[in-house]
Amino acid sequence: MMMKTTAIQLIKNGTAEQAFEEKEIALPELEDDEVQIEVESFGLNYADVMARNGLYREAPPLPCVLGYEVVGKIVATGKDVSDHLKGKRVVAFTRFGGYAKHVHTKEIAVAEISDYDSGKALCLATQYVTAFYMSHVATTVQKGDCVLIHAAAGGVGTALIQLLKGKEATIFAKTGSDRKKTYLEELGVDHIINYNKQDYGDQIQHILKRQRLDISFNPVAGSTFKKDWRLLGNGGSLILFGGSERSGKKWGILSTLNFVRKMGIIIPITLMMRSKSILGINMLKVADYKPYTLEFCLKAVVEKALNDEIHPQVGATYSADELPEAHAFLESGKSTGKVVVNW
Repeated sequence: MMMKTTAIQLIKNGTAEQAFEEKEIALPELEDDEVQIEVESFGLNYADVMARNGLYREAPPLPCVLGYEVVGKIVATGKDVSDHLKGKRVVAFTRFGGYAKHVHTKEIAVAEISDYDSGKALCLATQYVTAFYMSHVATTVQKGDCVLIHAAAGGVGTALIQLLKGKEATIFAKTGSDRKKTYLEELGVDHIINYNKQDYGDQIQHILKRQRLDISFNPVAGSTFKKDWRLLGNGGSLILFGGSERSGKKWGILSTLNFVRKMGIIIPITLMMRSKSILGINMLKVADYKPYTLEFCLKAVVEKALNDEIHPQVGATYSADELPEAHAFLESGKSTGKVVVNW
């Protein structure tokens, strides 16, 4: 039997103030391997901003409910799920649908968190799992590696810094604001690069001298791709996990083509000759095709958090009726850490 709940729907593409509407929706029947969660908080991610702007291909057709992660209490379980989970407080992944008071998700997409802070727990789901997957599963960062982190003060950037400090990497943190310098210094980065003051490639090369970067974690793409590629040395890897440079451009297919043009063309044989690699990361695809890998990453970061080995940073907290302001704040590039929304 379907139940009804309250959700904040994306009803049209455009500005945050005009795009959302709170509505009653019907949840589908709970599947055998699913749990139902009564949501207390949900998190925002830059992919939500891309979806609102009509630039995220994976987003469901309008109207839809966005949201990749929630914190709440399990109130019902499918017949293949152990009853011991009922009443447990969890952080969970959602394949969209997180901007709602109730959600259904797979049992393997949840991790128990007891009384752990909800905002910090929301950091763990998308941001820390993405960072853990990139730095501990998809790549093998070594002690002393020179690593560039774009959008370093954001949610994934913060997670990468903390996880890579544990691997004793040398971290170059790229940001567009001196206002975030103190925040990054407190996280323990080695070099802070303000790309609005001077070309970030020139700044990094000046510091590296004859050295080269070993890895770049890049959610921007576009024109930054070529720049990062030139900064990488033999054996280096360029990790692409977003395309924020495309966000906010008004000219549709022309802007998209220009975005792709700026990235240029790589001849595959040159990758082998220089032992360089390009790795694309789409955590939705990982969730769809490698769900047990996602489960491993989620359990790993939750364990690290509960053991006080990592320290998620909540940048801003909003109430559900302030969702447009929360979206606009995330899109502005002024946020640090995680943007959290509470019911």
